[in-house]
Amino acid sequence: MSLQYNRTLTEVFSDSCQQFADKKAFSCMGQSLTYAELDHLSGKFAAYLQQCTSLKPGDRIAVQLPNILQYPVAIFGALRAGMVVVNTNPLYTPHEIKHQLNDSGAKALVVLANIAKNAASIIKETSVEQVIVTELADLHPFLKRTLINVVVKHVKKMVPPFTFPQQIAFNKALSSAARSWAPVQQSPEDIAVLQYTGGTTGVAKGAMLTHRNLVANMLQLNERMKDVFRPAQELYVAPLPLYHIYSFTIHCTSAVVLGNHSLLIPNPRDIPAFVKTIQGVPFTFFVGLNTLFNALMRNPDFCNLDFSHLRLTCSGGMALTAETTKHWLELTKAPISEGYGLTETSPVVSNNPIDNVQMGTVGLPLPDTECKVIDDDNVTLPVGEAGELCVRGPQVMKGYWQRPDATAEVLDEQGWFKTGDIAIIQQDGFIKIVDRKKDMINVSGFKVFPNEVEDVLSSHPDVIEAAVVGVPDGEGSEIVKAFVVTANEALTVEALRKFAKETLTAYKVPHLIEFRKELPKTNVGKILRRELRDQDVKK
Repeated sequence: MSLQYNRTLTEVFSDSCQQFADKKAFSCMGQSLTYAELDHLSGKFAAYLQQCTSLKPGDRIAVQLPNILQYPVAIFGALRAGMVVVNTNPLYTPHEIKHQLNDSGAKALVVLANIAKNAASIIKETSVEQVIVTELADLHPFLKRTLINVVVKHVKKMVPPFTFPQQIAFNKALSSAARSWAPVQQSPEDIAVLQYTGGTTGVAKGAMLTHRNLVANMLQLNERMKDVFRPAQELYVAPLPLYHIYSFTIHCTSAVVLGNHSLLIPNPRDIPAFVKTIQGVPFTFFVGLNTLFNALMRNPDFCNLDFSHLRLTCSGGMALTAETTKHWLELTKAPISEGYGLTETSPVVSNNPIDNVQMGTVGLPLPDTECKVIDDDNVTLPVGEAGELCVRGPQVMKGYWQRPDATAEVLDEQGWFKTGDIAIIQQDGFIKIVDRKKDMINVSGFKVFPNEVEDVLSSHPDVIEAAVVGVPDGEGSEIVKAFVVTANEALTVEALRKFAKETLTAYKVPHLIEFRKELPKTNVGKILRRELRDQDVKK
């Protein structure tokens, strides 16, 4: 199969805005933008960047926003002006923001006032020339906007004081340009997004994702799901942050090209507010990951929602446990399709076809995607053997921004990308992810994969979630340690170890178990094993 990948995101977006002009594109906090309105506002933002700043095509613009209507306006406006979008996590510390702004060489920043204080504290140490500040309800009608913004700032005190040397309000920027935006000559090979890796395994690096990479993954995903995604008919629930590549691709490319509608959830950690937002909404498509599904299913109001319109749930970002799958299916009666991807692959590599879901696997490679597994000597392994998964396809990144050595470590001359994940490719072509290569535990020469142990522990009725790491045993080997969040304070280490022994070989059973009230997670809810391991070593 050969889909037509040689287009830019700007072309795709413009075509959708014309074709689906009167359809809703994004909704948030009771306010919606149609494709025509998104076209108009993103054009105004592009005109501001072109006429009122010193930015030129190819310059980087950091966007530090949660899931609010300003996000698609800003990113599509920036892309139309020929800029490179640098997605920036609103939860970042000043140190992390400074690293990303300096590493990317960003010349502008779009930031929400609520979280602007951190960026303001380091902005003079970066190359940022212009900061566009938005308040939460800036794209709502005047009265509602004024009320919400005043309450957020002065009543709830959710906007700490800050100041930037070159600062403009988002709405003022939208009205600043004297003329319409001017289309920019773009190539599919131009960088569209600098997407920084999560940094869960070291210093965050910027993956250079081209227009072709992102358009390819959009088309690959939609081709795989063509019997499910109905143009201009689907309503997606969007709780995962759009600044994360998984959510970005689903809601800002895959949904947009089909003229579908995404309901943005600004703060998915506030489960009661999240549930209230989707009550009575006939959503057809739900995007999430294991920890979010578990949190929602513990909420009684969520369990009482009407799921009759739900046609599909997509899971990615971390391993989906068998217990979570079982409970989600029982509750929603809708299929759940687990997929697999990475920042460096724009991100989707594989997913389960809706008519042939194999639980415990991440499905089949997307169209035009090749996969193989290799050993430590880079020798390709036969079907059924575990090795490092390698991927080749049009969605594989151009490389890491200004890091040729790091790029060469993972991307060879033939275009094969080393994922760092241990996988098995089955006889039927389905892929089973065993674990992260770096997370594998060595117990006296025996390999233990945390995912397997976590899956067993999570199946205990009193366990909410679990994370497993290897810790030094003082003799050059490792022992298995589990960090567990439980719903029953009476659960003991002995009882949980006994439960694990019923399923696991002795050397896989956690030698140590530590109960925690919560586990550290990334911005999308992926458990940070490395942080747990580091905390344990420091003790």
